[in-house]
Amino acid sequence: MSSSWPALQESLNLGDLLKYEAPNLYSRDRVTVAAGQTLPLGTVLGMVTATGKVKQIDPTATDGTEVAVGVLATSIDARLIDREDGILIARHAVVADHALTWPAGITPLDKTAALAPLLAAGVLVRHAV
Repeated sequence: MSSSWPALQESLNLGDLLKYEAPNLYSRDRVTVAAGQTLPLGTVLGMVTATGKVKQIDPTATDGTEVAVGVLATSIDARLIDREDGILIARHAVVADHALTWPAGITPLDKTAALAPLLAAGVLVRHAV
């Protein structure tokens, strides 16, 4: 007997993304997410040099957001205003590659380049299920 129930798709949670972090929240930073974006958990972020606010990484930018500074640990709606409650996985952590969110159209070469500064900060991206 076959079931006709639709399969449920559960959204990603922090456990899907973050596989290891240092004790006492050492891996995390509080950041301001710049207005005009709605970002899901796992978004790879860059920081606008002039303001210190974060946005989704943009390999073609020249404002600082072309360099990855970490991974967003929460989903955040900043469509209308800057949000000062963003949590960034910034150092000494392991994140799952399947849980990362990249900008549309990013090339494999751009992804590889974006992972280099994360690795330098101790954020390792690993294949996980």
